[in-house]
Amino acid sequence: MSNSSLGSELPFPDVGDYASLMQSLTYCILIHDAETKDILWANQAACDMLGFSLDELRPLKAPDMSSADPRFRRSIGVHWLQDAVDHGMSRIEWMYKSKTGREFLTEAIAVRADLRQRPVVMVQFRDIEKEELLKSDLQRTEGRLQAFLRHMAEGILVVDQDSVISYASVAGGEQLGRDVDELVGTDLLGLCSEQSRPELQKALASPHAEGSPVSLRLQIARPDGTTAWFGASCQYIALEHDLTGTLVLLHDISEQVEAEKQHRRDLEHLNYLGRYNAMGDMAMAIAHELGQPLAAATNFIDGVARRLVNPTTSRDDLEYGLDNARKQIDRANHIVSSLRSFVVQLEQSEQIVDLNEIVEDCLYFIMLRAQQHDTEVQVVKSDLPLWIRCEKVLTGQVILNLCHNAIDEMSGWPAKERHVTITTYATADSGVFRVADRGKGLAHIPDGRIFDGAFTSKSTGSGIGLALSHRIITRQQGRLWAEENDSRGASFIFELPLAVVDGTDDE
Repeated sequence: MSNSSLGSELPFPDVGDYASLMQSLTYCILIHDAETKDILWANQAACDMLGFSLDELRPLKAPDMSSADPRFRRSIGVHWLQDAVDHGMSRIEWMYKSKTGREFLTEAIAVRADLRQRPVVMVQFRDIEKEELLKSDLQRTEGRLQAFLRHMAEGILVVDQDSVISYASVAGGEQLGRDVDELVGTDLLGLCSEQSRPELQKALASPHAEGSPVSLRLQIARPDGTTAWFGASCQYIALEHDLTGTLVLLHDISEQVEAEKQHRRDLEHLNYLGRYNAMGDMAMAIAHELGQPLAAATNFIDGVARRLVNPTTSRDDLEYGLDNARKQIDRANHIVSSLRSFVVQLEQSEQIVDLNEIVEDCLYFIMLRAQQHDTEVQVVKSDLPLWIRCEKVLTGQVILNLCHNAIDEMSGWPAKERHVTITTYATADSGVFRVADRGKGLAHIPDGRIFDGAFTSKSTGSGIGLALSHRIITRQQGRLWAEENDSRGASFIFELPLAVVDGTDDE
């Protein structure tokens, strides 16, 4: 198409320059007669997109270059062009069809132009198919994101430096028991309990500091008067000028906090039961051990009293009786001191201690029970310390319970066969305690009922000792089990994780 041919249709001044400008446009241009709507001219961009030459375009009507879809029938196209004639401009989305049959969606703007020769309608259009696909993808992505935000467990808040909420997700509103519109503009600190506020204030104090998210726990009041605990992750963000502040992700951990409280109550109950049993063992030991020295001391003092009224009694006889009474009382004091050292503290805490040391502390009571039942006890301890992290008194109570059970089991056997072996050793990651007897073994015990609190082989036993022992060990991330010995009898074993210590001193 030459400039002269353009000029013959468009009698503008400086036709050549204007034609060059029109042809250089990447925007597609079609010029229609305002009255007949026939195509008068098209720039090169329009010819390239439609695949027709200018001569091929001029005789074409809407059905020849538009989609067959009823939404793009000729009457609608004519009405759109006429709307531009009547009102100066009209906009539409039009599905053009190329010479090859490819259809593409365009944004088309029709503008009336009153030329000297005739009024025309200049149509400017561009392919928006990719834009529509992108728009559709964005809408689909946004829809999925909104659905994801609605169904995610975590609530999302954006909080400014003054702790005022500037954004809240639907999940955030549901977790806090408030509408999203109600949350926006609310002071988050005002919703938190007093004990939670210092942590949140610290997290918001320097929001522009770079680094990893800050994790904290917040207790927040709900409108219905209840409170809930949330795990919160705080990190500074700056997405837009109106979405800048600290991003707070909230996850309801109320059940976890309640479980932790129950766990602490359980541990306190375990401590109570463990100390209660320990006190029972001490009372038994005191009754047995103190009986002899106190009785002997009483006899010596009675003897001294009788000799005091006898004028022939020598001073040496009196001193002999008093000295021996004092020795028996000293022996009783030593027994009381030994018993007291077993339970040192009223309030116990987890500590790193040598398993061998716990066994050593328990041996006094173990040997006392063994003497009562005329049972031989052999102790084979690890040559190296077995550092474990545990509740020392409760773990000692487990050792006492398992050893007493083994000794009691042997009491029904002939004296020469009464033998119990205590062993400590280490595996790759655990310290192990083992007590083995030569009794009747485990064959008579129902499967899985050794540690459930229902089984006991003693006529006067309750079975609670083994259940309590199992609970104490498992609460300390350990394991307690029983197994048959190769020759005869059973072994009860527990293991607790080895602790890493600096040097050789326990904490």
